[in-house]
Amino acid sequence: MKQLLQNMRSGQTIVAEVPCPSVRPGMVLIRTATSLVSAGTERMLVEFAEKSLLGKARSRPDLVRQVLDKARREGLLPTITAAFNRLDQPMPLGYSSAGTVLAVGAGVEGIQPGDRLACAGGGYAVHAEYAVVPKNLVAVLPETVDFESAAFATLGAIALHGFRLAQPQVGERVAVIGMGLLGLLAAGIARAAGCQVFGVDVSAARLELAQQMGFTAAARRTAEAQGAAFTHAQGFDCVLICADTRTSDPVALAARLARDRARIVAVGAVGLDLPRKSYYDKELTFLVSRSYGPGRYDPAYEEGGQDYPIGFVRWTEGRNLQAVVDLLASGALDIHPLISHRFPIEQAPAAYELITGKRRESFLGVLLTYSSSADSAVIARRLDFPGPTTAPINERALGVLGAGNYATAVFLPGVVKTGGIARTGIASASGLSASHAARRFGFTYATSDEEAIIDDPNIGVIAILTRHQHHTRQALAALQRGKAVYCEKPLAITPQELAEITAFLAQNPDSRLTVGFNRRFAPFGARLQDFFASRSEPLAAHYTINAGFLPLSHWLHDPAQGGGRIIGEGCHFIDFLTFLVGEPPVEADARALPELGKYRQDNVLLTLRFRDGSLGTLAYLANGDKSYPKERVEVFCGGNVGVLDDFRRLELVQDGRREVLRSRFSQDKGHRASWEAFLTWVSRGGKPTIPFDHLLGVTAATFAAVEALHTGKPQPVQYVGK
Repeated sequence: MKQLLQNMRSGQTIVAEVPCPSVRPGMVLIRTATSLVSAGTERMLVEFAEKSLLGKARSRPDLVRQVLDKARREGLLPTITAAFNRLDQPMPLGYSSAGTVLAVGAGVEGIQPGDRLACAGGGYAVHAEYAVVPKNLVAVLPETVDFESAAFATLGAIALHGFRLAQPQVGERVAVIGMGLLGLLAAGIARAAGCQVFGVDVSAARLELAQQMGFTAAARRTAEAQGAAFTHAQGFDCVLICADTRTSDPVALAARLARDRARIVAVGAVGLDLPRKSYYDKELTFLVSRSYGPGRYDPAYEEGGQDYPIGFVRWTEGRNLQAVVDLLASGALDIHPLISHRFPIEQAPAAYELITGKRRESFLGVLLTYSSSADSAVIARRLDFPGPTTAPINERALGVLGAGNYATAVFLPGVVKTGGIARTGIASASGLSASHAARRFGFTYATSDEEAIIDDPNIGVIAILTRHQHHTRQALAALQRGKAVYCEKPLAITPQELAEITAFLAQNPDSRLTVGFNRRFAPFGARLQDFFASRSEPLAAHYTINAGFLPLSHWLHDPAQGGGRIIGEGCHFIDFLTFLVGEPPVEADARALPELGKYRQDNVLLTLRFRDGSLGTLAYLANGDKSYPKERVEVFCGGNVGVLDDFRRLELVQDGRREVLRSRFSQDKGHRASWEAFLTWVSRGGKPTIPFDHLLGVTAATFAAVEALHTGKPQPVQYVGK
């Protein structure tokens, strides 16, 4: 299918061929008929992408600070690589569209194939022939609403939410500053609600259009005088700021137009320097509207499909979307006068030349249109590229599930450098990231269908790089088909999943399975372990992890998706202690700092007891400064000391002698070595790269640690080893 993408590095806006996305639970697959180009949000994104690297840095100093902190922690070379990888990722454009349902995912009720929908959401209602959209971000269209009108529903919902925040009453006077697309929609909604509407703009053409649509409108220079006449010198009850400007002039004007104790809502992107005297003198209420309404930026609502009870939240973003559709259906809101341009998807870059001013032509509502004849593209979930670039190991080739940032920044570059295996297929749910990775890293095909990878008879090795909730299911599916599996951590996020893996390995002991516990393969990590390999007494190791803060909305905190930070990430560090000791722990105890409404089991002190008497302690902390190094390991045993600082400095002390090893320009955590060891095992056989009892024991230890947090008591690490 065709999809419009923005290259953040080169600044190019292109129409690319990508696989059609797969429908997922809680979502619907849409064949797009029309989508609306945002002259605000999308224009700013494109203009940012077109800046030079220096220009990007100047416009986003916050990101520059993050890059500098990363360079201090991890070294210059990996930081540069990571930064360019981020910029290289294609950015899907669009967030407002309309189309026809082709398929519905599990858990979707009240919607069926053939229904016509308005769709919302960045990353969902994109400019593409086909899109997968969550059920809470769609609204069913009656037959009286055409697709072009419905494509405006998302922007209409933004205007409607701002209008609701102003709490207007029937008959009140509402001023709308900025009569662009958003302002005219807001004005139309206010009129439909029984308000008296007055518009303000600096553009004569937009004022003329507003007047043609039946609104009273004034130029900026005469707005105060005409506004006073419109309100009989009483001032406006509500002011909606829908302008798009970096200056704070609209905020100052709003105060002068408003009556005493009026309500002002900033809906557009404007400067927010409020003149204190005018706002104080009138005791004005000022609010900044956040997009479509309640539910926005809440993953549980938008991605998880958890609606808010109508008795507690009357107007969610989904219900606002449906309300705009209802206004369109009743004829109370007419957007046809707002349409200035239509471009077929094939000519979409021309639309962006228009909104960024490269084509010196006035515009307002810019629509992209899509052919409705190619239903066969629905099953085109595979996109083919030139053949593999390297010979397979023992006639085996690589299939990859997942093409996110870790895959493209760390794993796949290591695969290319290592070589020795044919890069055959790569899959992602959207198809977009898979097609980009396939082009970049030389895969034969990209797909949005994971089963196509798992069932491909030419693929003998599967790398699983998806979100954590898929790991066990995908690993078992691949193992059952006789594939060798490299699964990025964690192996499982529930005891039930671990039991399934354990049972399979017990019945199939010759399976090729490993987990991406890469730190045990790091050069400095291996050297540290070797330093204590001949020990004759238990060791004590302390591991400090400056993990960094994650907002509670992050998917890693979600037990159903990420498993939580101890299970989802803490397994890395438990594995490294297991590697140092040489066996998994037998008991775990854990205590956490108070969560204070901002943390979730991610400021934890964890103690591991091993069978030989060794002790390992983990301080996993999210309350530190990210500019500080992330990891430090201290090991004491038999008169010897080893200290590993962030895998860039290793200090070994023995008999009064001190050896210091350094890596000045980069940090090697063993990612590539872990993959190389796995390939060697797959091709030559022998012992697993990581013993199965380590894989199972480390995973079980994370569950025991979480249980210890809940019970306040040490918990045994229970699993069935090989």
